[in-house]
Amino acid sequence: DMREKLLERTKEFSAILKPLDTSKIIYLGTPQTEDSIYNKLPDTFEIRVWPAEVPADPDTYGSNLAPYVAKLLKRLPAGSPTDPMRFSAMDLAERKAEYGRAGYALQFMLSTQLSDMDRFPLKIRDLIVMDTQVEKAPMKVEWLPDLKREWKQLPNLAMQGDRFYGPAAHSDEFKEYTGSVMAIDPSGRGKDETGYCVIKMLNGFLYVRRAGGLPGGYDTATLTRLATIAKEEQVNHIVVEANFGDGMYTELLKPIMARIHPCIIEEVKHSVQKERRIIDTLEPVMNRHKLVFERSVIEDDYKSAQAYDADNKYTKTLVYQLSRISYDKGALKHDDRLDALAIGVSYWVEKIGQDADRGIASEKQRLLDEALRGFMDNAFQVGTPRKDRWFTLKGR
Repeated sequence: DMREKLLERTKEFSAILKPLDTSKIIYLGTPQTEDSIYNKLPDTFEIRVWPAEVPADPDTYGSNLAPYVAKLLKRLPAGSPTDPMRFSAMDLAERKAEYGRAGYALQFMLSTQLSDMDRFPLKIRDLIVMDTQVEKAPMKVEWLPDLKREWKQLPNLAMQGDRFYGPAAHSDEFKEYTGSVMAIDPSGRGKDETGYCVIKMLNGFLYVRRAGGLPGGYDTATLTRLATIAKEEQVNHIVVEANFGDGMYTELLKPIMARIHPCIIEEVKHSVQKERRIIDTLEPVMNRHKLVFERSVIEDDYKSAQAYDADNKYTKTLVYQLSRISYDKGALKHDDRLDALAIGVSYWVEKIGQDADRGIASEKQRLLDEALRGFMDNAFQVGTPRKDRWFTLKGR
């Protein structure tokens, strides 16, 4: 919030410039995060970055790398001082040892990438984005962050360099989901949304089929919309955050669900700091690449937030919230959609310990057993069965 207020106040600089044709506004500073106002200046500003040494990955700076440094790339190896009169190679080595890798990258290379990686632990690159079905899914999905599998057409509001990737491969075995749960983070009056998320589980993988936010709270239209989504996705269990209204939201939802799509409704309460609870729930699942997003979820998430004003149309999206959350209290301006995702994942987290390969092997064995039983039944139907003809199927 303070950063947004500061950015708004800097717009007054143009109003006091005299004369406009010969005067200039010059910012000089070191960005501490990708959300720095230096990276949000209007297109009328030129950004120039002078790192202390020739960067090994100049692409991370985009077109902002100073022309002087860009020329050094052609004749000096990476790591060479860009201004030996100011910092010698020995001096930079000492400072790198003193500041550490992330601190050096921030203060001397003017790159916020490592700082953001340490501060924001959830990365969209750990997700698997693919088209999914309502009733069934592949038994196993392989993750591989290959640029050939990047979803370039999807709107991406994550940190710079963080990308969506499709699956490297998936098994030929498809099976119906083990279950389907809808998680709801209710909203009260005010600007908060009612966040919702539909997550289905199969063989240790969590498939996010629907997710988003509704501008209403406990009004009939919002509750009816949630019940309709539950019906469309064949949800058999609903989990509601009970911290709002001490259970009142659930009582309002029950009669509408009973009319549109009867299913189990339960409440959950949380006492742990919200940011820590969300990260601790999502990070292990994402790091194991067990969270699969339906492609349309990313598209709809972005489109639904465009109805808000300029200050909220990005912060309302699930992708923005997912990639910007940190352990700091109040890290996000809005967290409704992300909290619903965490509630849904938490419901399944105890059930995803099963091994995917073991599940496929078990399913194959079951099909083989059925085939053998069918063969024996047909074999015994030929001719008159003899009493001394017995076959035993010992599990294989």
